[in-house]
Amino acid sequence: MKRLSATALFLLLTLTLPACGQSMKQPDIKLNPQPKMRYEITLTIEDSPGPFDAVEGSAGYEVANGNCVPLTPFSGATLVPRKRVPMALTRVSDKVYKGEFYVDLLTDEDYFGLGLCRWVSTGINASLRIGNLSFGPFLSLNEIATKKSATRYFNRRSYFSEDAKSKRDDHPRISIGNANRSDFGDESKNTFSTSLSAEERFE
Repeated sequence: MKRLSATALFLLLTLTLPACGQSMKQPDIKLNPQPKMRYEITLTIEDSPGPFDAVEGSAGYEVANGNCVPLTPFSGATLVPRKRVPMALTRVSDKVYKGEFYVDLLTDEDYFGLGLCRWVSTGINASLRIGNLSFGPFLSLNEIATKKSATRYFNRRSYFSEDAKSKRDDHPRISIGNANRSDFGDESKNTFSTSLSAEERFE
């Protein structure tokens, strides 16, 4: 009986393990050769505690309609493709950086043979890096569409922390800050802020 059970278990593993190990084919995501929905991005830093090693940006995208994506083997879940695209931020003054962002940067296409996959933007992120620490404000697509800016507050002490001093990149840390300065309580006066905004420049 034990030998039979062991044999059955071996056969079961033989049949199921390859399926578990399979991964969904990664699509060859194409850039839109003529994007038109362009926005000018402005990042404003107030009361900066000092210079940053780098100030960079990125834009996020994901497929909106999951029915164009095959189910993953074994689990049967739908994992919609997502992509982050670097977005250059150029310094124009001591506290202002500017960049550009296209909502329609990625090409809608039948990537899996199941129908047209429609890409939508999830918004943009900025990264103000010092040592092993990044301050990461973000602006959602809804805020972009409704012409709202997004302000985040950060504790200045973090800028002078051990993470900020470290030059190792094996365990980077990200702080997304708080939406309100008052969230820091007694430390509220010891903060700096970032504001992200977008203005349409449709072509």
